[in-house]
Amino acid sequence: MLGFTLARCWPVLVVNAHTPFLSLPSLSARRNIVLGLCCQRQQRGAASIIFTMHRHTSSRSISAVVRGRRSLAGYPPCIRLLSTTSWSLPNAPSTKFVKPTHKFSSPGDLSSKVPNAPLLPVYARPEFVLSHGKGSYIWDTEGRKYLDFSAGIAVNALGHADEGVLKVLNEQASKLIHTSNVYHNEWAPKLASLLVQTTQLEGGLGYAPNHKSTTPPNGLQVFFSNSGTEANEGALKIARKVGKERWSLKNGKAWDTPPGSEQCTKTKIVCFENAFHGRSMGSLSVTTNPKYQAPFAPLLPGVSVGQLNDANALEGLVTEDTCAVIVEPIQGEGGINMAKTEWLVQLRKRCNDVGAVLIFDEIQCGLYRTGTLWAHSSLPVEAHPDMLTMAKPLANGYPIGAILLRDAVANTMTPGTHGTTFGGSPLACAIGHHVLSRLSDPGVKSQIKNTSVYLVERLQLLTKWFPQHLQPTVRGRGLILGLGFKNPEVPAKIVALARERGVFVLTAGKDVVRLVPSLNIGKEEVDLAVEVLEGALKAL
Repeated sequence: MLGFTLARCWPVLVVNAHTPFLSLPSLSARRNIVLGLCCQRQQRGAASIIFTMHRHTSSRSISAVVRGRRSLAGYPPCIRLLSTTSWSLPNAPSTKFVKPTHKFSSPGDLSSKVPNAPLLPVYARPEFVLSHGKGSYIWDTEGRKYLDFSAGIAVNALGHADEGVLKVLNEQASKLIHTSNVYHNEWAPKLASLLVQTTQLEGGLGYAPNHKSTTPPNGLQVFFSNSGTEANEGALKIARKVGKERWSLKNGKAWDTPPGSEQCTKTKIVCFENAFHGRSMGSLSVTTNPKYQAPFAPLLPGVSVGQLNDANALEGLVTEDTCAVIVEPIQGEGGINMAKTEWLVQLRKRCNDVGAVLIFDEIQCGLYRTGTLWAHSSLPVEAHPDMLTMAKPLANGYPIGAILLRDAVANTMTPGTHGTTFGGSPLACAIGHHVLSRLSDPGVKSQIKNTSVYLVERLQLLTKWFPQHLQPTVRGRGLILGLGFKNPEVPAKIVALARERGVFVLTAGKDVVRLVPSLNIGKEEVDLAVEVLEGALKAL
């Protein structure tokens, strides 16, 4: 499908703003299609206007769906939509950014900007200080502008200083910021319900897409935390309790009194190589990177490590003693490695066979980063987890995390078995509700998918133009993408070279440059990012 963006242009085709659906005859041009929509002020139209180009062998048609009523307010009398006619691919690498465009101060100058900062030195930060941002761009204190193609490590889904987020933040902060979980607040149940209803509608945790939701929603429950690490800690903790209760049911002995308390063995956890689940003691125990783990050993006992997509090893890996299996459907920090659908189905079946809780860590790959609500939303329900953890984009930079879990697992928990002081605050949940409502808009989802197609096409050209450096396949899906390098020493150099040319990207794993931009980027941002990568590759 080919997406469309708002632009000011001469209208080619004028349509009444209240026309609910427009279908045009087939057109020969694949991309060079222009549609204009003229809307008089007194007939202001749509909350979202979605143009889709359907490509078939026998016909190509364009459909326009007009929904809602108000978003055109404030625009000039004529509101037009123009197809992305210039989304054509280049014939050769750009030479614009062979030389650096951003000159940095010497390391000694940084001390004058951050004088005697008593910060624990656990980050190797570059020698500049960030000041402010807007949209997908960010500025440092010297006035240099950067394209943030890392989105704060896949966090700023709506970009920096988003007006809608700021409005909600200011309104809620002026009313109520924190209550603790001793009391109810207005926004935690609203966000929890929206998460459940959206999952039921779009698929996940046992629900196929377009499941008829219930009022009030049931079948799923939510626990809010302050971060993804905390969400993973909570999920592992819940799985431990579920494992003990399932052991008790199977063996006819109470797990919390002798002899059951001494005999219960269903406490072991399975994770996978190249996983990243956090840096606290429990989540670090299932983050299989010796560099992160070694200084803090001994870690949580009873953890087994498997290989992603190795079906033959599942029987020996996931056993009757396993209480939890935690996996990322797409490994972010570990190298943009994707779990295969067939393997996830087999993993789900093996967990069912032994009564283990299956946890999907979608902290980086969830919440529309792949183009669907969850990375597993479009998978068969036979591959779905019992629990899912989320965090990064949910409040667009305001700290929040959450566990979404099926009733069969959630009902194990009772008052006092888990808790948090700050999790689920009215401010965090108000922002989260706004962000999720925005991201679930059909126009936004369509834009993510269309932008991803174009970005992947551009990146695939790089693999052809720079075969001496790049692996042949672009990794990932949606807007969690990676370029694999043949030399593992090169990705860190590319990140530095791109930064010197005004674009932020990240490394992942041992040999990958990771691209996780804001979810509302468009062609302009894609072109700039890829042209800078071309310049960086030429500069190697």
